[in-house]
Amino acid sequence: MNRGPIVSHSMQAAPETMSHDDLAHAFADIAREAGAAIMQIYARGCAARMKEDRSPVTEADEVAEAIILERLAKLVPDVPVVAEECAAKGVLPDNVGTRFILVDPLDGTKEFINRNGEFTVNIALIENGRPVAGCVFAPAVDTLYAGGDTAWRVQNGVTSEIATRDYPSEGLTALCSRSHPDPKSEAFLANYTIADRSEAGSSLKFCRVAEGAADVYPRFGPTMEWDVAAGHAVLSAAGGTVLMPGGAPFTYGKTESGFKNVAFVAWGQDELK
Repeated sequence: MNRGPIVSHSMQAAPETMSHDDLAHAFADIAREAGAAIMQIYARGCAARMKEDRSPVTEADEVAEAIILERLAKLVPDVPVVAEECAAKGVLPDNVGTRFILVDPLDGTKEFINRNGEFTVNIALIENGRPVAGCVFAPAVDTLYAGGDTAWRVQNGVTSEIATRDYPSEGLTALCSRSHPDPKSEAFLANYTIADRSEAGSSLKFCRVAEGAADVYPRFGPTMEWDVAAGHAVLSAAGGTVLMPGGAPFTYGKTESGFKNVAFVAWGQDELK
């Protein structure tokens, strides 16, 4: 289904009256602008340096985050924003509250450095611990996933609704991290019939499950809330779920841990027993 451009209607409503779909559209517009700036830097190349947590950061991360923060301040000025590079410098909202935005301006910095195209711009709105609107934009392949009340993909200029699939009788397709191999995730998958495996970078793993190309994505290694919230929003809107390994809901706003995540499993449908 081609809905045409995703821009115009999202910015017409006042922020307090915007639906979750409206906000996802608005986030998508912002992510595209940030993505364009990232691709300019990608084309000429840039050096990476290490942050205190030993993760890499580049000029592209910082330029994209500045664009996103400026646009969000105009779109939703009263909503606190937790953004990766600001958080790395200790710059956080005084009071996050129950409604806030998580931003990863360049998820998959290692993919960006390795020039494999599997990096994304992630923006998500959290309400009462749940991601309710978000977008994941992969600028190198010009593919965008978004979700609020519904979920959709924009690829090659065509907008299509997306939804998760029923679990295949022959077994699940599992997604694994390209940059972060994880023995605990492998041990988890050993409990299920896995018919196929696929690798993907950054938040695209959530999106592959959301569009029905895979069924399960376990992650037992360390992540931060801004790494996964946008993909979680898309997956939830498409009919999937993200749970902790024991089956409890996976939630956001963990200020006491500095927004660090515990293990999670992204499922295309309900958790497979």
